[in-house]
Amino acid sequence: MRFDDDAALDTSEVQDGRGGALGGIPGGGKTVGGGVVGLLVLVASLVFGMDPGLLGSDPSDGTGRVTGADAGDLAADCRSGADANTKDDCRIVAVVDSVQAFWKQNESAAGKSYTQAPTRLFTNSVSTGCGDATSEVGPFYCSADDKVYLDLGFFEELTSTFGAEGGPFAEAYVIAHEYGHHIQDLSGTISRGNGQGQNSGSVKLELQADCFAGVWAHHATTTPDPRSGRPLITELTQSDIDRGLDAAAAVGDDRIQERFQGEVTPDTWTHGSAAQRQKWFTAGYRTGEIADCDTFA
Repeated sequence: MRFDDDAALDTSEVQDGRGGALGGIPGGGKTVGGGVVGLLVLVASLVFGMDPGLLGSDPSDGTGRVTGADAGDLAADCRSGADANTKDDCRIVAVVDSVQAFWKQNESAAGKSYTQAPTRLFTNSVSTGCGDATSEVGPFYCSADDKVYLDLGFFEELTSTFGAEGGPFAEAYVIAHEYGHHIQDLSGTISRGNGQGQNSGSVKLELQADCFAGVWAHHATTTPDPRSGRPLITELTQSDIDRGLDAAAAVGDDRIQERFQGEVTPDTWTHGSAAQRQKWFTAGYRTGEIADCDTFA
C-alpha cells in the first residue's frame, strides 16, 4: 500500500492522547458499556472473562498520567503522503483521511449527511463517552461520542498474540472496520447488534463492518482526496489484500477461542468465524457495492 507522496494530510481527525492525562467523564466511574463496538471488545469479554471496560485496573503512574512513550506532534510530523509512506503514525492519519473521504462521498449510504468521526490514539487506557477502557479491549468505536479509539500497540499484538501476518494494510483493515461501525451508527443499524451466537445481531453487525471495510478497499485507489482531487492511496496490491484477509481471520471468534480456551463455542460468538469475516470483507471488496453488505438480510 502506497500513498501519493505529494498529497497533503489532514491531521485534524486524529487526536493524539498517547502519554497524556486521563480525561474525566461526566458522571464518571463507569466502564465501557453500551454504544461500544469493535474488532475484539466483546470477544475479549467472552473468551478471557473480561469486563469490556477498564477491568478495574489503573495503568497510570499514580499521578493521573498514563505511562508510555510520549507522542510526537502529528501536525508537524505528518504533512504529506511521503510521510505516510515512511512513518507508522502518519500512515494511520492517511488511512483515516482516505476512509472518511470515501464515506463522505457516499454519505447517502447512511441515509443522512456524513459527520466526521475522529480517531483518538491512546496508550494503555482512555476515558470515552462510553466510559473508561483499557487497551485489552482492542480497537473500538464509541457511539456516544462518535470516535474511534486505538492503541497502536494493538498492531503488534495482532501478530504476536493473535497470529496474524500484520503489515500496513492489516492495520488499514482494522481502521476501516471501525469506521464501518460509524456508518452503522449514522444509519441506525448499530442498534441491531445484540445477542450472542452464530446468527446473532452482534455477529451480523460485525460482519457488515468487515464488508464495509472491503467496499472502502475496492475504491481506495480511486477515491479522490478533497484537498488534492487525486486519490490519496496510489497502490493497493493483492498481497495487501491478502494481509487484510489474514488479519480478519486471525480475529475470528473460532480462531480466538481455539487459541485461548482450546475449544470452539459458537453459541457465544459475537463477531463471526474466521471464514465469515473473510467472506464478508471479500464480498465488499469484490463488488465495491455498499448494498452488497446487508448481512441482516
